[in-house]
Amino acid sequence: MTQNVPVWIMESRCKACSLCVEVCPSGTLAMRSEPKSALGAIAEAIAPDDCIGCGECELACPDFAIAVADRKTFKFAKLTEASRANAQAIKAGGYYAPKDKR
Repeated sequence: MTQNVPVWIMESRCKACSLCVEVCPSGTLAMRSEPKSALGAIAEAIAPDDCIGCGECELACPDFAIAVADRKTFKFAKLTEASRANAQAIKAGGYYAPKDKR
């Protein structure tokens, strides 16, 4: 895992269930097209600077494909109206990032 990054996605474990994106309140995660994956998509941290460190994505992932940095060693963002709106746009777009975020 890389330092100074709030959330990691182990792509080899991601099965594109989108549960992590569904529970992310800050719009940090979204699905992206990935033709080589089994379902043609994969989770991605599209806005890591917006991660609030809640850990919901890590808890929701049935395949242990996500890890969130430790709150004791990483300074996370605060949840803002903009990040909350981004999360709603992602959910409304079928869990994919809005076109301006891709």
